[in-house]
Amino acid sequence: MRLILPLLLLLAGPAAAEEPPRIPPSTLPGIGGEDRRVLLPQPARPWSALGRVQTGLGNRCTGTLIAPDRVLTAAHCLVAPRTANFVQPRSLRFLLGYRMGWFQAAAEARAYHVGDGFNPATNGPAGADWAIIELAQPLHGPMLPLWQGGIPPGTPLMLGGYQQDRPEVILADTDCRAGAMLRQPKAPSLLAHDCSATRGASGAPLIALLPDGRHVVAGVAVRAALGAARGFAVPAEAIRSLHTRE
Repeated sequence: MRLILPLLLLLAGPAAAEEPPRIPPSTLPGIGGEDRRVLLPQPARPWSALGRVQTGLGNRCTGTLIAPDRVLTAAHCLVAPRTANFVQPRSLRFLLGYRMGWFQAAAEARAYHVGDGFNPATNGPAGADWAIIELAQPLHGPMLPLWQGGIPPGTPLMLGGYQQDRPEVILADTDCRAGAMLRQPKAPSLLAHDCSATRGASGAPLIALLPDGRHVVAGVAVRAALGAARGFAVPAEAIRSLHTRE
């Protein structure tokens, strides 16, 4: 693990009002030599539960509606770059179903909860890099529940979000797999995966399909590897609403 973490990059995306010039996928972390991502022009379930998380400072990430008034994302998405402090909840907005400036519904944040021990100054530890945003108004849209069971290696997964090279639409890897759980002494565990995703996909859900046909959130994407379709996520079973920042 000590050899892996220095090669990982945060998946948070830069501010963007419109799509930037196309960036060669080979230069982006988390993609590797073969870009397996596909464009979702009109997202249906389970993708319709996704939206854009953005701050008054222009930061943007991906979020998932997991309850009418709860959005799951990454904790480092809520950190102001210049001050390395958490932003105020009132500066956060969630745009459900965002695509090219259009969105199905929107709500501001009332509060948020972050992983126990997450430090905004260091954006770590990675295993605590999750956040649940409490919305000021509930949204009556599609939702994806958190999965509280284990995710064995080899489990089929999907990962999609608003990524640096196409920030106005959802790009998704619909055919990837879970890797091993990385357990660290005195630090929360991380779930490895081989899904293609790059900056802007921070907070995006790792989606698993249960035998009964339900889609669930297996984890939240927080880190990507350099030069490979490989990343790490906080497993959903580790996510709890432990702290509230008013």
